[in-house]
Amino acid sequence: MDIREFTGQKYSGVDLLAAGVPCPPFSTAGKQLGADDDRDMFPAALSLVSQIKPRAVLFENVQGLASAKFTDYRNKLIRKLSALGYQPDWRVLQASEFGVPQLRPRFILVALRPSDAEHFAWPVSWGAKRFVGESLLDLMAENGWAHTETWAGRAARVAPTLVGGSKKHGGPDLGPTRAKRQWRDLGVDGMGIADSAPGPDKDADHLPRLTLRMAARIQSFPDTWEFAGGKTAQYRQIGNAFPPAVARVVGAAIRSAFERKKFLSGLKFEKADQLRLMESPSSSKPKTRKKSV
Repeated sequence: MDIREFTGQKYSGVDLLAAGVPCPPFSTAGKQLGADDDRDMFPAALSLVSQIKPRAVLFENVQGLASAKFTDYRNKLIRKLSALGYQPDWRVLQASEFGVPQLRPRFILVALRPSDAEHFAWPVSWGAKRFVGESLLDLMAENGWAHTETWAGRAARVAPTLVGGSKKHGGPDLGPTRAKRQWRDLGVDGMGIADSAPGPDKDADHLPRLTLRMAARIQSFPDTWEFAGGKTAQYRQIGNAFPPAVARVVGAAIRSAFERKKFLSGLKFEKADQLRLMESPSSSKPKTRKKSV
């Protein structure tokens, strides 16, 4: 369904409206046309905020939206959210700081009501860093390839950003030439997506391709997550996603602001924000939590 045709009134008053707004208008991999790109869905997302009036708003996009090129665009977005009664703030969060085995910087905007915003803390890291080799070892070995441990040693690094492509550009491969070279350095053939892990006939010099399940794990999806459509459609869903592990920590930070207490053991915050989070709650009692949309 086209988000521009979606009506949100029946979700009025939910706690959280979260949106991974399409990123091609702001991506360095494209022309960065911003508001002049017909794929810019921020106006539609803001319309839903106006209709639904959630307690909190979470927008996610590519790092390009944080660049100087889009300063005016960001400021306009912030002004519109402020006019709707929110206190917006944004950061670029690096997925690899939250247990995701890839370099995936994301622009994150959180907008809260002022009474909640004073208790919001930006997360900066959670858990140990994970590398490609250890993350995929069992999946790479599932068809009997005898050299998986050697391969995992070579792949003991964080991956480059997984690129999902779009209907206009890109198929089921691991991105542009530079990204493919980086994957090759990790011992991965980035020219396509495999149907299965390598078998026992493959030698130690073999460069395996990722399967859809491997790509999903690189994005921090649980193995139980199901994707729809053919290989290309599924890979686009995986490669264009906001990593669930990062979404989880940002969601926990928003919930902490709502309930005035910390969630997720080991989650670290910006120093000043951490002190603010521990301040006594305001005189207004937090509302009962509702479902999110």
